[in-house]
Amino acid sequence: MRRAHSCKELRDVKPDWCKGGYDTDPSVSEGNRITTHPPRMPPAATAILLFYLIASFSPLISAHLNLTLSHQHPYPESVVQQVQRKVNESIAIARRQILETTVRDNKCQTGNPIDDCWQCDPNWTKNRQRLADCAIGFGQGAMGGKGGQIYIVSDSSDKDTVNPSPGTLRHAVVQEEPLWIVFAADMVIKLKHELIVNNYKTIDGRGANVHITGSGCITLQYVSNVIIHNVHIYNCVPSGNTNIRSSPTHVGWRGKSDGDGISIFGSHNIWIDHCALSHCTDGLIDAIMGSTAITISNNYFSHHDDVMLLGHDDKYLPDSGMQVTIAFNHFGEGLVQRMPRIRRGYVHVVNNDFTHWQMYAIGGSANPTINSQGNRYTAPDDPNLKEVTKREDTDNGQWDEWNWRTDGDIMVNGAFFVPSGQGLSNQYAKAYSVDPKSALLVNQLTGNAGVLGGPRYFSISTCKIMRLSMFEV
Repeated sequence: MRRAHSCKELRDVKPDWCKGGYDTDPSVSEGNRITTHPPRMPPAATAILLFYLIASFSPLISAHLNLTLSHQHPYPESVVQQVQRKVNESIAIARRQILETTVRDNKCQTGNPIDDCWQCDPNWTKNRQRLADCAIGFGQGAMGGKGGQIYIVSDSSDKDTVNPSPGTLRHAVVQEEPLWIVFAADMVIKLKHELIVNNYKTIDGRGANVHITGSGCITLQYVSNVIIHNVHIYNCVPSGNTNIRSSPTHVGWRGKSDGDGISIFGSHNIWIDHCALSHCTDGLIDAIMGSTAITISNNYFSHHDDVMLLGHDDKYLPDSGMQVTIAFNHFGEGLVQRMPRIRRGYVHVVNNDFTHWQMYAIGGSANPTINSQGNRYTAPDDPNLKEVTKREDTDNGQWDEWNWRTDGDIMVNGAFFVPSGQGLSNQYAKAYSVDPKSALLVNQLTGNAGVLGGPRYFSISTCKIMRLSMFEV
């Protein structure tokens, strides 16, 4: 994950971020600009400054809610309870259907509340935007391109980062208006540089086998309301030191990226669902610099070292308001660590299947709150690697008050989770209980994790084939 940028580079992504106004690209004429703008949220720094000014006059309110970001939920445990209610409701409906029918469509009423929300409609292709109503957890407010037009990507090329061709993914994601982006056919999109996504966009890969790879990969920087659904993302490498368009009216210079699969930087209301991520240079998904209101669900992670980083730096206080839901994902073969690694903030890890790690599964520093519920942790055979958790660069006396809680988790092959803080007592506000047959439920809830409608994840056996097809693009 890249570090903080200079004021100039920040302005190159969002020109109103620093004083000095817009550096408008003169090549864009007034007639080519999109004028139907969705409401823009204030930049993260402005929102944080505004909150601190209000808090200075209302210390009691600030102390009671403990808010640091404008889009932070004031009562995170209520979101946790809502997730559990939705899971329990979907499971109850699925069980009733099994009793009432002899044949069951395994794509409908799985007990997974996200999938059951839209897959049970046989005509979902005629109402794709229904998906935007199906998110759960902290990112459930992500609208994506709901209410906007359907944009069909028909060209897999990425030849020009300054003037992208109509019909390409890059041309779609930089537009100002809300767009629901779909794909005309199976395609491998080999990016030339970072793909900078604007506000109110849905990248919807359902109905096609879509692969995004190459240089930089996907960047969400100072944006909101983005949904990324049902695409393969892999082999992302660093790139940059070039001009890249971030909107119809702005082109800016970008420094070198780190090679993340998806980089979330100072953004909110983000939902990453049913993607397969692997083989990137840095993180598969990293969320830093005051990002919050994020849900990461139904994804298949494999073949990577530093899987997921949540939080910029131990000393970066705004990340205390970070809130992330990690639900129904499969953490699979070839993973080493950071599933996730958390600095500050509040993370709900619920009903995931952790089948591989080579160092640890969940780690953190700077007093994050970790609520682990109904997961299955399968430890490696190495007797020295059985612990699920790791407190990074911290002595016992410093972390014994951190709220790390395990509730209804299943520990396999000697795995163990070291709780701390109020998670050891009833003082920690509990969510709804997880079904006692949680090991069976994990199979049920994560059975379709990854990309739907084809290979669930990018495997080593297909790597050579996909690389050949990339060179043909």
